[in-house]
Amino acid sequence: MAQGQVDAARAAIRRLVDEASDRVTRSNLLAAYVEIMLAAGDVSAARVAADELSAIAGDLGAPLLGAVAAQAQGAVLLGEGDPPAALAVLRGAWTAWQELEAPYEAARVRVLVGLACRKLGDQEGAELELDGARRVFQQLEATPDLARVQALSQTKAAKIAGGLTAREVQLLRLVAAGKTNRTIAAELVLSERTVDRHVSNIFTKLGVSSRAAATAYAYEHQLI
Repeated sequence: MAQGQVDAARAAIRRLVDEASDRVTRSNLLAAYVEIMLAAGDVSAARVAADELSAIAGDLGAPLLGAVAAQAQGAVLLGEGDPPAALAVLRGAWTAWQELEAPYEAARVRVLVGLACRKLGDQEGAELELDGARRVFQQLEATPDLARVQALSQTKAAKIAGGLTAREVQLLRLVAAGKTNRTIAAELVLSERTVDRHVSNIFTKLGVSSRAAATAYAYEHQLI
């Protein structure tokens, strides 16, 4: 798959799944099967595998397997053209990975969440999710995933102090002006939840914990 050999990957994973006789072994293969089938455009095969994985996860009751199954279901729903349902399932998968303290898997789910947001016309939310995933992939040096998320992103990270994007600098300036998140949301025609997440991302990137500290950073680095 990483080399772009989708047909070869499809043949290989099908053989492996067909040879797996017990449920535990199959559960270790089905997530990859779903991902490869979706890449190959075989959504119906991905659906069958995702449903089997969900059934096994339900029977075994293992939290990690449950997160894997939820991620697979969300990806299939996205492939089936149902972004609202996909978004709900994927947010649950992201929460599960967060609780399991698995940042790489959580970031991969954020990429899918971003794609679902984009399908729903929420470009701002999509870029926010993709940017969050990109930062994790950078920290983990997950180069192939980083390249993919950068290709998916419609905006590139600006070369600004703190690694802020142009949108984040815009919000930081409004925060520094003393405006509340609600006021910023109204001014930029965004949801207050989106602004909250942007501000949280800004704090994380700058390593600060308050609006006053963020404002001081902005002045010190001549962002205002």
